[in-house]
Amino acid sequence: VQLQASGGGLVQAGGSLRLSCAASGRTLSTYGTGWFRQAPGKEREFVAALSWSGTFYADSVKGRFTISRDNAKGTVSLQMNSLKPEDTAVYYCAASGRRFGTQIAASEYNYWGQGTQVTVSS
Repeated sequence: VQLQASGGGLVQAGGSLRLSCAASGRTLSTYGTGWFRQAPGKEREFVAALSWSGTFYADSVKGRFTISRDNAKGTVSLQMNSLKPEDTAVYYCAASGRRFGTQIAASEYNYWGQGTQVTVSS
């Protein structure tokens, strides 16, 4: 499964961006899907996950980010509102072969996209 993340960019603090993740040749509707991010000099961290068990968020983004699935398009999006400079990172989408579970650990994912840069200026 090849994943393509898009929608990153430069935005001012308080602004919004919407990231999208698509799988080439197939739909993400049957996969658990997650977003992770990695800032310079830091480890990759969990952001949000969507599975048939529900949606799950890191505490740092809860209430500001929303992960959702577009079944018609077979894609998964991450709506990011009230962005902060500390949200600056490369964002990666990932897919697992499991439909259920919280899936907040990177080790649970089998497929990864190439990443899209999100930069939030103060």
